[in-house]
Formats: sequence, C-alpha cells, structure tokens
Amino acid sequence: MRDFYGVTLATPMMLGTARYPSPAVMEKAFRESGASVVTVSLRRERGAGQAFWDIVRGLGIHLLPNTAGCHSAREAITTAQMAREYFQTDWIKLEVIGHADSLQPDPFGLLEAAEVLCADGFKVFPYTTEDQVLAAKLIDAGCRVLMPWGAPIGSGMGLNNIHGLRSLRAAFPDVAMVIDAGLGLPSHAAQAMELGFDAILLNTAVAEAGDPAEMARAFALAAQAGALAAVSGPMGQRDMAVPSTPVIGKAWL
Repeated sequence: MRDFYGVTLATPMMLGTARYPSPAVMEKAFRESGASVVTVSLRRERGAGQAFWDIVRGLGIHLLPNTAGCHSAREAITTAQMAREYFQTDWIKLEVIGHADSLQPDPFGLLEAAEVLCADGFKVFPYTTEDQVLAAKLIDAGCRVLMPWGAPIGSGMGLNNIHGLRSLRAAFPDVAMVIDAGLGLPSHAAQAMELGFDAILLNTAVAEAGDPAEMARAFALAAQAGALAAVSGPMGQRDMAVPSTPVIGKAWL
C-alpha cells in the first residue's frame, strides 16, 4: 500500500462521523469497520460536544478533519486553519464545493486552496474529480494524496466513470489515491480496490444502513477482498470462452 504523507495505514478503510442514529451506534460501526482514519467536520464537532470528541479520540486512529460545506477557496482555507488549531493535526481533507446539486468539487477553488494550504505546511487530501489535468496541478501544488469521487456525495451510485478512474490510477502510479463519495454497496468498495486504489472513504452507506455496524464490517471485508485481488494478478477479460477442463484424454465417440 502506498503511504499517506509518510503514514502507512493498517487497513484501507476511512469512515465519516455524520448521520448516525446515535454516538453509540457510530462507535460500534467504527469498531466493526476496523477503520484506520476517521473524518470529522469542524462544524459538526464544535456543535456535538465533549462526549462526541471523547468517542473520536477513544478510537485511537488517524484523524482527518475536513472542510465540508465550503463553497470558496477562502472559506476552505479559513476552516482548515481553524481545524488545525482545534484538532492539532496538519492533515486536512480539502473540499471546495462548486455545484449545489451534485456537490461536485470546484476545480478552480480547490486548486487555489490547495496551493495556499500546502505552502502553509498542511498535508492536503483534496476531494476531486477524475480529471487528470486537475490531478497533475494538485500534485504540482504539493498534494501527495488524491481523493477522486466515485459518484456524487451520498448518492450510493458506486463508480460512475470506471474508465476515467482507471486512467487516473494508471497516470499517477506513485500517488496515494482514495475513492471518496458515492459508494453505496460493499461491492462498490471491492471494485474500487480492484482498480488499484489505496483506500475508500464512506459515510452515508454505513450511517444510514439498517444495521450500521454490520454494514461497516461488510465494507471492510469487501475492501480487503478487493485489495487482495488487485495484488494477486487478476485474469484479463477474453472475447471468447476458454474451457477450464482440458480436452486431452477425452473419449471421442
């Protein structure tokens, strides 16, 4: 697995903290997921109180604050600076939303904010699209991780652009990449890992499940299966059938 700013994650699971029925349910889901990273919004944490923060700290895993809900580079930069002071970490998941309905990242605001934050010593995890031109510019700005979306946030549609994601992964083989947003089923997680991505980040699919803890476990197992498949040398697709049983020794009547 590629490292994340010098950190090697124990598992390819990253999990968010929003939309759970209760803090207790959230904690159980995290325990079942084996997640290596917990994402949290500065806005959510400041309104959730000490009990929520105690649970997050008690997980004992890497904390990734985010700039969720920001719609301009200036807003995202200010939120990131506040998050670094509050959470005492240089890691930041950078979100600059450009479209209200799809929640697609604003490529111009994202790059502007990334340049400022990288120069200020942040370890930036940008929420981006599968656009290779934007990816190259984010890397040039100092980002060592990319977080392309699978589908719109909270949609559960899975990987909308397989070709684009596969091409992005191939174009930057040494850059750690996380599929972020849009995963709805464990099979989506396995597919993402099979494409060679290093981790997945999800929230809604687990938090809104009938049993969040069991769904978290299902996603964790699927991500591990996909990762194993990716390094095991999967067979290529063929245009025609190939018999698995040899014809040598067959009785010809």
